[in-house]
Amino acid sequence: MLKEHEAGTKTADLARKHGISEATIYNWKARFGGMDVSEAKRLKALEEENAKLLMAEQMLDAAALRELLSKKW
Repeated sequence: MLKEHEAGTKTADLARKHGISEATIYNWKARFGGMDVSEAKRLKALEEENAKLLMAEQMLDAAALRELLSKKW
């Protein structure tokens, strides 16, 4: 879709064709503009992995706090 936009198709026409808002197209262009499909997929995979790692870190922190609070002083 971004390739169509770069080729000169109007944003409004693309939004209507794909059923998304014009703002979404501009956001995607800012985020993925100039990337190949493989690069965009790799970026998406890295972002998902990063989110999982952050969630795991938060879960470990919570578990450590629960363990610390459960000990009797």
